[in-house]
Amino acid sequence: QVQLAESGGGLVQAGDSLRLSCTASGRTLTNYAMGWFRQAPGKEREFVAALSWPGGSIYYTDSVKGRFTISRDNVKNMVYLQMNSLKPEDTAVYYCAACGRLGVRILEVGSYDYWGQGTQVTVSS
Repeated sequence: QVQLAESGGGLVQAGDSLRLSCTASGRTLTNYAMGWFRQAPGKEREFVAALSWPGGSIYYTDSVKGRFTISRDNVKNMVYLQMNSLKPEDTAVYYCAACGRLGVRILEVGSYDYWGQGTQVTVSS
């Protein structure tokens, strides 16, 4: 079992930055693909960014390319999402997720085995 906990959300203005952190316990994240997803009110949970395993390929949804950066620290067993130039449309609950299976599509919600409880990000205009 992997327990994930997100932190770092908050209320910011458009153009500001935030760094979300995902802390893992129970198992090392070294052998997991990691993803960040978000869910706005009344909308489905959507893919934001992912780090594949093995290989470490990085993927972003088009709307955050050039603004968001996903990274991992295997020593600290943490994953981060650096979010720059935030926009009001980035407002959502952000979730960290871990996928321990190979050969799945890590851009899809259903591919992930473990989820955090989410952290709220609100961007005012």
